Amino acid sequence: MNLPALDRARIAIIGAGPTGLGAAHRLRELGLTNFTIFEKESHAGGLASSYVDRAGFTWDVGGHVQFSHYDYFDNLMDQLLGDEWLHHEREAWVWMRERFIPYPLQNNIRNLPPNEMRDCLRGLIACGRDRVETHPANFEEWIYRSFGEGLARHFMLPYNFRVWAYPPSELAYDWIGERVAQVDLERIVLNIVDGRDEVSWGPNNKFRFPRRGGTGEIWKRLAASLPAGAIEFGKAISRLDARNKQIRFTDGSTESYDILISSMPLDDLVCVSDLDNLKPAAAKLCRSATHVIGIGLKGAPGPHLKRKCWMYFPEDQVPFYRVTVFSNYSPANVPDSSRNWSLMAEVSESPAKPVECAKVVEQTVHGMLAARLIESAADVVSTWHYRAGHGYPTPSLGRNEALSVLLPGLEHYAIFSRGRFGAWKYEVSNQDHSLMQGVEVVNRLAHEGEEITLNRPNEANRPRAAKTATAGKSW
Repeated sequence: MNLPALDRARIAIIGAGPTGLGAAHRLRELGLTNFTIFEKESHAGGLASSYVDRAGFTWDVGGHVQFSHYDYFDNLMDQLLGDEWLHHEREAWVWMRERFIPYPLQNNIRNLPPNEMRDCLRGLIACGRDRVETHPANFEEWIYRSFGEGLARHFMLPYNFRVWAYPPSELAYDWIGERVAQVDLERIVLNIVDGRDEVSWGPNNKFRFPRRGGTGEIWKRLAASLPAGAIEFGKAISRLDARNKQIRFTDGSTESYDILISSMPLDDLVCVSDLDNLKPAAAKLCRSATHVIGIGLKGAPGPHLKRKCWMYFPEDQVPFYRVTVFSNYSPANVPDSSRNWSLMAEVSESPAKPVECAKVVEQTVHGMLAARLIESAADVVSTWHYRAGHGYPTPSLGRNEALSVLLPGLEHYAIFSRGRFGAWKYEVSNQDHSLMQGVEVVNRLAHEGEEITLNRPNEANRPRAAKTATAGKSW
């Protein structure tokens, strides 16, 4: 792969989400303007966009919160929004057995019915006693080894099927890192003995959220900070001629490039390309769709929801796997905070877990009534439904093998596929990770640093580990 010097290259960027905007922002920091972002929608943000419905409720595409592993990302957020942030302490809960239990469940099993608490405790003790040295074959086996039979049966397996929409036996386990609380048996036992709950565990136990405009406000401002004409909207790709370095768009126009940074879904990119040799590997990638259902309500949340951020649902009585009390994030997320509040639910879909799209909103309202999140369907004043066909990049058993073919195969043609679905690595697919993938690929091309986030996710996910995206030299 022979690339021209970055300051003399024609650089095309596909997608004005966090990754594409991160790449463009970094190029500007290097003093470069020889790039164009091509975005299929009429606005920036990608899966981090926000929408306002007809009744004036603001919605995100899922329960986004702002926390970060990177000083670079935090500094940029400060620059973009200044003091226009609201700060929160996370309160995450599990609704099961007709009660709310603080998350993570494994630290709070004392709240389960006594027989189930004993099942979970026996399983945890057996895990500590019967250690197995070989690597687990899949995520399901990892769950049994890490948490024991009780927690696996009562929570871990049913919940993970609901969120991933694939059986855990079909998933790998090397993505986990900090995303699942590991077991501290002594701590769990003392919580039982002392009657103590743990409410704010996790890497995002403190987070911030824009005062106005939802998560999408961040990316609108980053897009607006770029030079005029740097983003062309309404440019959906119909064909990628990788061998001749040319993009054709659905409007009939074409664009030539020397370097292509793409954040469009990897499977779609390969599908529209002339690289037939990569299509078998792309076909092995798995994903789930996500239905986001916003429920705008009159009145105020009940006392049991006043401080809650989001809640997990492992049981089949409700269609959703997670619900966010979205009005708790910012009063501006509703048209009148003295009269309204809002809940936002997420429902996963895959070939292994189909969803009736026409019924999912009605089913969501019924589920919220069943879980006692709302008192009456008459309180609903607005509904909003968004289906993200690419919702979760599934860490399936064949994912790493497929990526080992796809990413180097594209780079052979000066195509750098990055981001949530561009790199297809769930473990580094949050907004901070996605932006930094764009920043770090530019650093690599400018000989300014490594791609730590893409290549060493565990290192990137250590607190403040990845600090390679500094201002550096200018061209």
